[in-house]
Amino acid sequence: MGLKEEFDEYAVKAKTLPENTTNENKLILYGLFKQATVGQVNTSRPGMFSMTERAKWDAWKGVEGKSKDEAMSDYITKVKQLLEEAAASA
Repeated sequence: MGLKEEFDEYAVKAKTLPENTTNENKLILYGLFKQATVGQVNTSRPGMFSMTERAKWDAWKGVEGKSKDEAMSDYITKVKQLLEEAAASA
């Protein structure tokens, strides 16, 4: 299985993460997903009253510079880690 196929598989699995997944982890996944699918940040930073959108933008900006393949690989690793943690605490 190629990296793109594995990434797509884990993007689906990420939707099965427990509701108690921390916002910090959700933001890490969001940033890596955007970097893997879109590439570099291509929008301006949302205003201070759009806190959720601003946090998401900051998470994406935080992984700027990673290649798409590197972002896909990091995303897969993070989803695996979160799924393992969820299984261990179940």
